[in-house]
Amino acid sequence: MQPMKHFDVIVIGAGPAGLLAAGRAAELGGRILILEKMRTPGRKLLITGKGRCNITNDASIGEFIKHVYPNGRFLRNVFSQYYSQDILGLLHKYGVETTLERGGRYFPTSNKSKDILDALLKWLNELKVEIRCGERVEKLLIENQTIKGLQANGQTFHSKNIILATGGKSYPATGSNGEGFELARAGGHSVETLIPALVPVETSGNAAQRLQGLTLKNVRATVWSNGKKSGEDFGEMLFTHFGLSGPIILTLSRIIVTELQKKNKVEISIDLKPALDEQKLDKRLIRDLNEQGKKKIGNIFRNWLPASMIPVFIDLLRINPEKEGHQISSKERKQIRNMLKNMRFTISHHRSFKEAIITAGGVSTREISPKTMESKLVKGLYFAGEMIDLDAETGGYNLQIAFSTGWLAGNSSMAAGNR
Repeated sequence: MQPMKHFDVIVIGAGPAGLLAAGRAAELGGRILILEKMRTPGRKLLITGKGRCNITNDASIGEFIKHVYPNGRFLRNVFSQYYSQDILGLLHKYGVETTLERGGRYFPTSNKSKDILDALLKWLNELKVEIRCGERVEKLLIENQTIKGLQANGQTFHSKNIILATGGKSYPATGSNGEGFELARAGGHSVETLIPALVPVETSGNAAQRLQGLTLKNVRATVWSNGKKSGEDFGEMLFTHFGLSGPIILTLSRIIVTELQKKNKVEISIDLKPALDEQKLDKRLIRDLNEQGKKKIGNIFRNWLPASMIPVFIDLLRINPEKEGHQISSKERKQIRNMLKNMRFTISHHRSFKEAIITAGGVSTREISPKTMESKLVKGLYFAGEMIDLDAETGGYNLQIAFSTGWLAGNSSMAAGNR
């Protein structure tokens, strides 16, 4: 028989939330164990920010929670206890230099997410946190709505405090395949519908596909659901072999996925000239067509669009590319203007959890104390990170949620004592 194993706190999951939870609990003097089913810790952390790791954002708490769905206010107390400067301070202590970039985004100066993981693991090593990889948790041991321990790989581990930080369902190859939600459900918890968020979308037709690889900056994207405006964002986007991606598309994808699930017709319109209203844009078109009237319209379009967009644009407009500028009618000019302000793509589907940066949905915040991250249903059970029904836009917001909720769960689990 295996000897019984006793710990003050057991953390399930060695992602950013789990690492912070374990570290904080260990700082308070606890004997801490992390159980991670993958062979190595922090696999998802390594791929965040395309391997650069957007650590956090320098927004104020009030501004930050505006970027969190569906209930950013849940985090107000969490952030009052552990916020962006706290995680940056910890990383600086362990030798990670950071750089503040546009949009308030903090990255390691080295642009290597591995430096973030190495720093956190060094912190945990100094605190003598035990990390066991290859350990799949099969069952929580709960008696009278109170945590007693868990079973993993056939072994029993005893603890009065367990922190669930197994991540969502996005990037399942890193280990976050949704198993943690089954543990939560077994404890009586409600799990709000899980959908991929910050996910690329697929489009009908071949226009987007023909533009594959093209990045547009400083454009405005608007989502239309059954003809009604559902949301918009300004910034950068990317055309792919299946449709649309890039920061503003990812941000809008939460709305898109939700509307697609309702079986609504979803479109995205791209304003390629957001700095010009229709009247000013029309004046510019008239000027360029007059000044370059003897040039073919395909060449004149170089004043208005990236070269790779021109053939696609002209095909959609059904204008003869051999026409000269002075031959363009007022009706055709209006068509050009309208498409520059409203280039439309019908969304046919969204990509899967395999390509989603995060998961929307999760354990209901109504069943978690915002002051401690402890379950309101099971004493000694805590939640942290992407397992909670909170998701945010790109910009370092999601990692900060993981760091903060993890820290608070670790802090609260030790503050509760051995009960």
